[in-house]
Amino acid sequence: APAAQLTEVTNFGDNPSNLRMHLYVPDNVPENPAVLVAVHYCTGTGPGFFSGTEFASLADRHGFIVVYPSATRSGQCFDVSSAQALERDGGSDPVGIRSMVRHVEQHHNADPDRIYATGASSGAMMTNVLLGNYPDVFQAGAAFAGVPHSCFANNDGSGWNSACAGGTVDRTPQQWGDLARAAYPGYSGERPRMQIWHGTNDDTLRYPNFTEQIDQWTNVHGLSRTPDSTDTPQSGWTRTRYGGTGDQTPVEAISIQGAGHNLPQSGMAARAVTFFGLDSGAQASG
Repeated sequence: APAAQLTEVTNFGDNPSNLRMHLYVPDNVPENPAVLVAVHYCTGTGPGFFSGTEFASLADRHGFIVVYPSATRSGQCFDVSSAQALERDGGSDPVGIRSMVRHVEQHHNADPDRIYATGASSGAMMTNVLLGNYPDVFQAGAAFAGVPHSCFANNDGSGWNSACAGGTVDRTPQQWGDLARAAYPGYSGERPRMQIWHGTNDDTLRYPNFTEQIDQWTNVHGLSRTPDSTDTPQSGWTRTRYGGTGDQTPVEAISIQGAGHNLPQSGMAARAVTFFGLDSGAQASG
């Protein structure tokens, strides 16, 4: 049995919203390990996401480090709605999460070219935000039941956006892409790859958000909205790939027929790890 255990890290750097940071470093990490930031849902915690998802056991198997941020505000949702959160280094939760990554790079010799993000619900929304705000930090993300970058934007301080949650915010791919690009104006480097998951019966963050995320990230990558491939990896799953047909395409989207707001389910985390390229032990190539 692995001896590694989840540990809390304090004083990890700039942390304007007082997030907590838990870290899982497997026993078998290589000299320059990859890092996965795994972001919990509303009402959740980092330790709860550690124990309730398969990312830690996959880290044991493949030798990468997992960072589990915890939101500390009422309701334990991450800020994906304020103006500060939706721009690079603007403040709020994304800045704290960026500090966590920097801390792991500095203290665990992590590979800065293999930093990834994933999350469920609020954490999936944050995954979209992190990839927009920090395209130079994150190589790829996997969003389980989320919404596009800036979909939840509001000015009322509530942190909630009923129109977006209800799936009624419908923008063009160009408009969505512009919102993601506006988070880091002037950036012209490579963009992170994105894997998008959604259940067709999600009644919390409704299913149209699946399509809007595809619109956003295909546009960010300058890709057609027509899939390069469509298949059924298992019963009830419809997978579309954009910009390629392999395991590390620029954009991959998996629709789960009949699923509600309860992702990731068993086996899905492993698919995300494959998308990241973390199960090969080598740098992923598209």
